[in-house]
Amino acid sequence: MHGHGYPQPVNQPPPTGWLVFLRVVFVVISVLSFGLLMWTMMLRLAIVTRRALDWWLFAASIVVEFLGLYLMGSEPGEEIHTAGGWIGLALVLGGIVASVAYYLSADIRHFHQLRFPGYRAQRPPAQAYGYPQPQSPYTATTAPQSPTRQAPTPHTPIPQTPAPPPPQRPAPARIDQVRAELDELSDYLRKHDGNPEGGR
Repeated sequence: MHGHGYPQPVNQPPPTGWLVFLRVVFVVISVLSFGLLMWTMMLRLAIVTRRALDWWLFAASIVVEFLGLYLMGSEPGEEIHTAGGWIGLALVLGGIVASVAYYLSADIRHFHQLRFPGYRAQRPPAQAYGYPQPQSPYTATTAPQSPTRQAPTPHTPIPQTPAPPPPQRPAPARIDQVRAELDELSDYLRKHDGNPEGGR
């Protein structure tokens, strides 16, 4: 007798209030430091999600910010006069905006999927018209079924014959008439059975 065993421990996400607090802190740090500490926000996201894309974006955010700051710092005066300075400013400001937007959306989506694991992709994949599609081996009753291949069949309408009308009951007058005729026949047979020579 083998049971299902012990259930696997499920990692519950932190409380929503704590997550909102962390998001606000990292966004404020990134904005108030004018992008110098933007890498902390992207580093936290990469550690939490553990996706390769987030690690690459973390590295890209460092490169974009320091390149933008270098271009702005290479200006000869206090103000921005050259194209390089304007490009550096655009890199810094654009990097901050893009990183904050991506950080918030990816962090919210990640913890939403942890909280609601069935939410991910419940939509079936797009089906090509005219080709048989693989069926799920499980139905609503979760009984395994063997997948079957179906050949494509043209959709021809099935002619429907009208249902025959239900049998009509005879009208009461007809029933009375038949009953009267049977009574007359019964009287006639009684008269002739009692007198065998009566009709001869």
